[in-house]
Amino acid sequence: MVFSLSEWLWQETYWLPPNVTWAQLEDRDGLVFAHPHHVLAALPVALVLVAVRIVFERFVALPLSRWMGIQDPIRRKIKPNPVLEKYFLRMKQSPVETQMVLLASQCGLTLRQTQRWFRRRRNQDRPCPSKKFCEASWRFVFYLCSFMGGISVLYHESWLWTPALCWENYPRQTLNLALSWWYLLELGFYISLLITLPFDIKRKDFKEQVLHHFVTVGLIVFSYSVNLLRIGSVVLLLHDCSDYLLEGCKMLNYARFQRGCDILFIIFAIIFFYTRLIFFPTQVIYTAVFDSIKNSGPFFGYYFFNVLLVMLQILHVYWFCLILRMLSSFLRKGQMNKDIRSDVEESDSSDDEAVSEGPQLKNGMARGSGTAITNGPRSRAATCLTNGHTRAT
Repeated sequence: MVFSLSEWLWQETYWLPPNVTWAQLEDRDGLVFAHPHHVLAALPVALVLVAVRIVFERFVALPLSRWMGIQDPIRRKIKPNPVLEKYFLRMKQSPVETQMVLLASQCGLTLRQTQRWFRRRRNQDRPCPSKKFCEASWRFVFYLCSFMGGISVLYHESWLWTPALCWENYPRQTLNLALSWWYLLELGFYISLLITLPFDIKRKDFKEQVLHHFVTVGLIVFSYSVNLLRIGSVVLLLHDCSDYLLEGCKMLNYARFQRGCDILFIIFAIIFFYTRLIFFPTQVIYTAVFDSIKNSGPFFGYYFFNVLLVMLQILHVYWFCLILRMLSSFLRKGQMNKDIRSDVEESDSSDDEAVSEGPQLKNGMARGSGTAITNGPRSRAATCLTNGHTRAT
């Protein structure tokens, strides 16, 4: 059954150009070609990378964060409250004023106590700076090593500098062993990112990151299986050359090295713009759409590969919009005050910060509000809501 499923999935008419068969890509006469079953080697590689990451973050990144002066905030514990906890888990946000008053009345708390409970509860779910630093440092080390390894493997290849040569004699291109291992290492890394997703920090672009990881894994698996390693390696190298700069920028940001963060961000933005918004669509996507079928007609694998490339390009445009927002903030204020791209997230607020309720007037009445805040368990607004009355809107 497994053999039949595999035979159906890898039909030659789907994945190979017309008049090309899998038999023609079998190893013979000392020539070695890429085969779909090779990608299975990425699974143990992914598990090894997860283990290496755990060791690296605990014994290298965490001490480095302490040495760089990164300290986690001391967060006050909150008293367990089943009613407020149930609402928090269901809504995952701060209640509006009327709902906050109603919750306060149900729990026998003042409005300020209820607001303070939700603020501290949100703080508990926010990641600590040291955890963010450790994640960024692991990705920085991998992307930097991968970029340097990719350069050493591909630098002397003519098709790296002229992408149209990626289709020379395709798909009858022999396998470069060093390129194969670098390719599978990249695949193992992205699989390891999918494995650790439940434990990693969930940022504001979490859905886009998940989509990016799945598209990347799909591209690597597909391109290796149908011997598209040349154009696939160009795509991987384009990503690595800016990704390590992004992670380095995050590390400096968490360590509050503002000047270094600003400079590195400008360099990252320039490289990101050129590699992903100019070179990627005009060279990589162009050659994949037009040059790839000069010697053969289009087929299913041709459309599948180009759809994945276009999906990547859409994500590039989305992330560059975030970068432009950061650049705009930089030009206005002269410094970065938030993380960039995938690390744009809600900042921690101080537990001791007073709740903004507007200037207080006599009798405890807030300006512009009809709610009287008292120190008792119920406010007048809470009493009205409890009796079935609501404030006119």
